[in-house]
Amino acid sequence: MRDFEHKLIFMTDIHITSRGNKIIGLDPIKRFSLCLAHAAKNHPDAVGLILVGDLTHDGTQEQYEILKSALFDLPWPVHMTIGNHDLRKNFQKVFPEEPTDKKGFIQQSVVVGDNTIILMDTNDTTIEPYHGGNLCEHRLNWLEAELKNKPAQSVIIAMHHPPLITGFPGMDNIGLHNRNHFNQITKNNSAVYMVIAGHVHRTIIGASGGKPCAILKSPCHQMPLELNEENSSLSIDEPGAYGLLLIGQNNPVLLTEDVGSEV
Repeated sequence: MRDFEHKLIFMTDIHITSRGNKIIGLDPIKRFSLCLAHAAKNHPDAVGLILVGDLTHDGTQEQYEILKSALFDLPWPVHMTIGNHDLRKNFQKVFPEEPTDKKGFIQQSVVVGDNTIILMDTNDTTIEPYHGGNLCEHRLNWLEAELKNKPAQSVIIAMHHPPLITGFPGMDNIGLHNRNHFNQITKNNSAVYMVIAGHVHRTIIGASGGKPCAILKSPCHQMPLELNEENSSLSIDEPGAYGLLLIGQNNPVLLTEDVGSEV
């Protein structure tokens, strides 16, 4: 940390299920708890935990209650947005204190030193195909307002659906519906340095609007490396993971940490 001043932990695609239910034989809450314990042991000095959507598997109030219990008494503040497996109304019932914008979208700006992490809500159940993401005109206008007057290379945007084609056909079919509009905004704004996303359950590095874009794996189950498969529900038992963002006078650096699957 000699050259960096702050750490931020990122986790995405937690997929909390109802009690007793598993995904391909894996218990998401146990996998999530393992990642939390690993991060707390090794990075208690982090300034926050960012959760980037698909917090639950079905969006039920019970599942958000389980998530809330898992987040109790952590060494860092928690900031969240939602993904395609979440339901906004149930999330807000359990997490009424979580900031929203004027229209109730689960998005906020988190200031870390001289940098800002902008969390965007890509959940939209009105578009086809279902599970795809979207940023409506209101949310894009909100983003542009948040970016206004920010210094160059000082903003990292975190959102569930990645704004680029990943090479996984099934996941790209349910990607960000209006990625081109989003990418035009980031391309034209020097404040944006990086985009961090989830959704695909795979570590992927690419570019979005000419800016670096990183996609993180899930703490639970991963997407197999099948680049000709149209099925977006493929899952494989590989170690869970989380991201660690280092911020300082130099450009931000995103690291990934795999955590064993002894659960």
